[in-house]
This record gives sequence, C-alpha cells and structure tokens, in this order.
Amino acid sequence: MNFNKFQGEFSDKNIKEMNPLVLAYIGDSVYELFIRTSLVDKNRNMLAHKLHSKAIQYVKAHGQYEALIKIEESLNEEEIYFFKRGRNCKSATVPKNASVQEYRIATGFETLIGFLYLSERKERLNEILNVIVEE
Repeated sequence: MNFNKFQGEFSDKNIKEMNPLVLAYIGDSVYELFIRTSLVDKNRNMLAHKLHSKAIQYVKAHGQYEALIKIEESLNEEEIYFFKRGRNCKSATVPKNASVQEYRIATGFETLIGFLYLSERKERLNEILNVIVEE
C-alpha cells in the first residue's frame, strides 16, 4: 500500500509556523483515508457498514492513542516535536468516548501525520501508517 500527496506545496518553514490544530485537521483526514483504503484493500467483499465499523476502531481517539503507542519508539526528534506541539495544544472540546489524555495524544498523532503529509515525507508516512495497520 502506498499513500501519495495529491497536490499543493508547503515549505518546511510554512509547516513549522502552522497552528498544530491545522496540521491535526489535515492529519485526521489523511489517516482516515489511509485506514479506509487499507481496509477495503484487505476486505474487498465486506459490506460498507462493516468496513465503517472497523475503521472507527482505528480513527477514534482511543484508536489513535493506541497507534501512537505502536510507533512512539521509532519517532525521530523532529517527529516528536510535532507530536508534542499537537498534544499540548488546547482544543475546545473532548469527545464523550475519550479521556482528555487519549484525546490530546490523538491530536498529537494527527498533527504528526499532517506534518509528514504536508512536508511530503511520503516514505516515512507510509512506513508509520503501515506499522499501524499490521495485525
């Protein structure tokens, strides 16, 4: 499975100056699309409702919290920097199905994914995302 950037250009300076919640906004979409595509690839005959149920397990805050745990030992200094920026950013609300800690870590995870995507670190993005979906 390979995940490529669709379009747009962002310099490293632009990305570093972005609000972490903007990176998380992009990262959330990138992560969900990757998960959905991966699930369809592995379960081509599964009904859409069942695919959706499986996807939710990955994309909800607790699932992203678990994803971060899987990859945290492999993160480099720059990746940790972006994760921490997102984790430490205050957001308006926390979903009912997540603790504050899980939600903040999930936001940090999404920020990391957004950073990797916008900075066109495709190989690293694919490496991280494929570790998460391996079972």
